[in-house]
Amino acid sequence: MNIVWFTWKDRENPLSGGAEVVTDQLATRLACDGHTVTLITAGFPKSTQQIDRNGYVIVRVGSRYTSYLAAWRYFSTHRKDLSPDLVIDECNTMPFFAGWYTRAPTVLFFHMLCRQIWFYEFPQPLSTIGYLTEPIYLRLLKRCPIITVSNSTKQALICQGFKAEGISVISEGIEFQPVSDLGAIAKYPEPTVLSLGSIRAMKRTLDQIKAFEIAKVTIANLKLIVAGDASGSYGGRVLRAIHQSPYSRDIEYCGLVGTAKKIELMQRAHVIVATSVQEGWGLTITEASSQGTPAIAYNVDGLRDSIQDGHSGLVTSENTPRSMADSIVEVIQNPSQYQRLRNNAWNWSKLVNFDRCYADFKRVAQT
Repeated sequence: MNIVWFTWKDRENPLSGGAEVVTDQLATRLACDGHTVTLITAGFPKSTQQIDRNGYVIVRVGSRYTSYLAAWRYFSTHRKDLSPDLVIDECNTMPFFAGWYTRAPTVLFFHMLCRQIWFYEFPQPLSTIGYLTEPIYLRLLKRCPIITVSNSTKQALICQGFKAEGISVISEGIEFQPVSDLGAIAKYPEPTVLSLGSIRAMKRTLDQIKAFEIAKVTIANLKLIVAGDASGSYGGRVLRAIHQSPYSRDIEYCGLVGTAKKIELMQRAHVIVATSVQEGWGLTITEASSQGTPAIAYNVDGLRDSIQDGHSGLVTSENTPRSMADSIVEVIQNPSQYQRLRNNAWNWSKLVNFDRCYADFKRVAQT
């Protein structure tokens, strides 16, 4: 089967995140099963226009803002060569409306809807335009079958008028193997909160720093580790907040970390925190769970799906630094509760893997 997959980021894009991990894993497995997979995506500074990766082809056209039009032009020029039997239109911020011009069976792949994110990640007037037009262009896609990765996103799509029976929720997956023995993991000697992931406005990293500062009033030896790329304007604000914090000596900024360091941080920290505006799924939460570290997260789409509240972690009662701080104190100061959350998170992470994810995907996409 020839599969053409439209998405605006690939795994090697500097802005890539959890969604691109899923795309890469699924495309790799499709190629291993004998399918021809072409990923049409946006270019980025110093990127190569076309590469082979893990058995599938990545074609980069346009930029972050022009890739949608450039993808249409590329497909129109190479229609005969591509000749898709199936099109995947991955809606990461906006869909490509690929089914309209490819004239091939099309599946929409949503990780999340983006209405609130427009105001965090895009300048005016683009943010307002995106917010107002999202419900309009979604109405134009209601006849397509949909794949998503969380019940929260499914419910958001239903609220936009999509029929429940046309939406399939597939399992998420993680690339890390769960640790074999929790007892062999040595935590930091002092209670440590981990902030891990891209440092962008929609991640609300500043909320995590404020929550740490509030919690530290009660837990005097509390530490915070912040790991992620802080090169953007919001990252600059985060670095200034760390420098100006009254507890700056107890905050460590690691920058962008590689896989080995990421695993070390996940294993040794006591809790990981997540404060995004919304997600498709809290991938770093499940990854940390696999390494024996429970999460505390805001009650938003995606994050709440990756935590069994009160069982494998905590979802805050309010999406505020104060509520996050209260949950940090609750977990750190209650060793029996902490150990129960830790064990349950570790066990649940074993069920979240790419074997299940791919099996679900194949069933829905009928590849």
